[in-house]
Amino acid sequence: MARRLFRMSVHSAESYFPPPVKGEVMKIHPSVNPALWGATAGAVALAIIGFSWGGWVTGGSAQRSADNRASSSVVAALAPICLTQFQQKSDSVMQLAALKKVPSYEQSSFVEKAGWATMPGSTEPTVGVAKACATLIANLK
Repeated sequence: MARRLFRMSVHSAESYFPPPVKGEVMKIHPSVNPALWGATAGAVALAIIGFSWGGWVTGGSAQRSADNRASSSVVAALAPICLTQFQQKSDSVMQLAALKKVPSYEQSSFVEKAGWATMPGSTEPTVGVAKACATLIANLK
């Protein structure tokens, strides 16, 4: 009897899973195709919305943003040192008058040439510090 049950289960399994025929294409239920297209369209829409309005960023743009923030933080920290170096010079009043006569687009090079944007211990002016320092100096009274 056990043998008969076994044969029935094997026979019934063959009816559910017939052996593949060579050259036969897999048949997909007709409702699967629209579901796959819908899932694809949903994934594309999610990516577009996420990157446009959701605040998602790629690794490269996140790195650029971090670099810009770090650079601006360094400039913000070093510009007051530049202003202090300017104020410690004995001819700072005359230099202030000379700086105010220079056009605004040339003021950062004026500060660089004067050496105020060069931080103690370095030989070159730090990028961006001269412009921020020129703005601070020009706002002095």
